[in-house]
Amino acid sequence: MSLLDTYAPHLPYLRRFARGLTGSQTEGDQYVRTALEALVAGEVNLEGELPAKVALYRMFVGIWSVTGAQLETTDGAGTSPADRVRKLTPRSRLAFLLESLEGMTAVEIGNVMKIEEAEVKSLLADAESDIQKELRTNVLIIEDEPIIAADIEGLVEELGHTVDNIAATHTEALEAIAQKTPGLILADVQLADGSSGIEAVEEILQTHNMPVIFITAFPERLLTGEKAEPTYLISKPFKPENVKAAISQALFFTAP
Repeated sequence: MSLLDTYAPHLPYLRRFARGLTGSQTEGDQYVRTALEALVAGEVNLEGELPAKVALYRMFVGIWSVTGAQLETTDGAGTSPADRVRKLTPRSRLAFLLESLEGMTAVEIGNVMKIEEAEVKSLLADAESDIQKELRTNVLIIEDEPIIAADIEGLVEELGHTVDNIAATHTEALEAIAQKTPGLILADVQLADGSSGIEAVEEILQTHNMPVIFITAFPERLLTGEKAEPTYLISKPFKPENVKAAISQALFFTAP
């Protein structure tokens, strides 16, 4: 099988990865082009015992690590998702993008980066910690069950965020917003006085802009197909790790 047949299916994904790594499609494509030219010229060899994608990424990362990674700085001022990724150290960023963007396992990432699995996990933990620090915000919880509200509050605080208010009704939610604008809302659908968390959130979003995660035992009330549906929806009873993942994703991809 030719080089083209073997590696061409992975090139679009390598370009995407290179864009995420460098923060620029133009710069990313330059590195991909350099890597492919080196491969065709026989200047580098892909290790045959590895799966094609892993071998291709290993070759690319090897080239980038001795060129682009040496020129990196982590003091950018941008706040977009791409800018936040760029603030990670080069090795943490590599591990983070290989996992989150390419869906690689810790073993595969270790093969790409030529490091042990334990070091991969350490780099991923460092990346998660740095991202959480970058995304730290204040949170409004709209939930009428005190025990559930306390559980959610604990999860929010474990991620380093601050819960400013816990509202049990539509009216309390609006009063909380009037006191302080949160960076994130976690809302139930059915509230204590029979009011609707959906309506409370819709009213809030008319004048404010922040990500919202609905945590509800009634997901069918939101998944109607009749109007825009929420991006982040978690069904009760919920798993703590699912709530934490949704919080991180909501802030990472929608924070200004």
